[in-house]
Amino acid sequence: MGSDWGQCQQLQRKSKQFLVKFLGLALLVGLSSRLLFSGSPMFTPASELPSESVAERSDSTAGFSEEAYKVPASTDKSSIPVPEAVTEDQVSKDKCDLFTGEWIPNPTGPTYTNESCRFIESPQNCMVNGRPDTGYLFWRWKPHGCDVPPFSAKKFLGGMQNKCLALIGDSIFRNHAQSLLCLLSKVEEPVLVFHDDHYRSRRWHFPLHNFTLSLIWSPFLLKAETFEDDNGVATSESKLHADTLDETWTSQYNSFDYVVISGGQWFLKAAIYVENNAVIGCHYCPKLNLSELGVQYVYKKTLNSLFHFINTSEHKPTVIYRTWTPDHFEFGKWSSGGVCNRTAPYKVGEYTGTDLDRAMQNIELEEFTKAIGRANGAKLKLLDTFKLSLLRPDAHPGPYRTFHPFGDDKNKKVQNDCLHWCLPGAIDTWNELIVELIKD
Repeated sequence: MGSDWGQCQQLQRKSKQFLVKFLGLALLVGLSSRLLFSGSPMFTPASELPSESVAERSDSTAGFSEEAYKVPASTDKSSIPVPEAVTEDQVSKDKCDLFTGEWIPNPTGPTYTNESCRFIESPQNCMVNGRPDTGYLFWRWKPHGCDVPPFSAKKFLGGMQNKCLALIGDSIFRNHAQSLLCLLSKVEEPVLVFHDDHYRSRRWHFPLHNFTLSLIWSPFLLKAETFEDDNGVATSESKLHADTLDETWTSQYNSFDYVVISGGQWFLKAAIYVENNAVIGCHYCPKLNLSELGVQYVYKKTLNSLFHFINTSEHKPTVIYRTWTPDHFEFGKWSSGGVCNRTAPYKVGEYTGTDLDRAMQNIELEEFTKAIGRANGAKLKLLDTFKLSLLRPDAHPGPYRTFHPFGDDKNKKVQNDCLHWCLPGAIDTWNELIVELIKD
């Protein structure tokens, strides 16, 4: 896997070697020009090239001409508070819990659109797919006691100069990667430099900043055999090696400066559990004569192994663990008629998630707390998106995971996606929070 994927550090070295050669040539040409034309100014210092060479695109929130991105006509604009400009100095993590707060109206809307970003994939491209309401675009996360500054692509890329960042997990991270690419492409367009056969794992390079973003598909974080097609239809239970982490990501771990990683909803799928190469039980396998161990058993064991690996590794990147992502299916689930047709966020306390949601998050918090106590030099941070995600039932694709799903029949029964997120949308906030976690 390592040779097929390539190493982030190798790409960084090649980029640096190219930059050295380029600057050497530029220096030679510049000196020659100086001798020939004594009145000509010298070239821009190399230290300024990455930030100053970028086309002069505004990195601030811009107005949009698209009708869809205007505040809905039905909204009483006088009731919408116009947020004051937020500076980094106003964000104090000592006085503020970034992950506890509420969603408040944001009349300025998103910083990119479906037309301005080419990285939005069809299942998350809700506007293009015909979603008629636009209210979900006009909210921002407001932690209690502080504010989160809007995402600055220029500052993010500047801080990631010559760095490698990896997003490791399931399709929620693919959703997250699209959001990050849309935000960053306002300043620099990335180049896709690797993809696997199914485009589940990918890598992009931002040459002007020598920054590499990797997306690594590892839905269980464990060694696993899965028997599922791209539409989620399984022919057999997954087989999880509960005592072995997935080499897809562990083999590349030493290449990364920053890692964002998480378990997820794949653990709820039917699976057979293996330890020491012997089957020990399963989850949801009524046709098999095996003990039901439940998802909480293997999830706790997975996180314990994950944090042990991080704490004992000689390589010490900044590792951000993202918490459980709740879904918002009502009246059923994925394949049993579940829907998510709400058009506004929940108010605080209006919805607290399912018992299973809370149980899975509690396991995460317990294992993370233990890991912090045994950190041994590891740089561990928690990206607790659970509460803020829980309050956004309106921000999922729902039926608009496919292009104009109802066609001419408004009563047609279609499958809803109440787990992933529309883009632009609520998941963009996750990237703003990551900046707050790593900017120090």
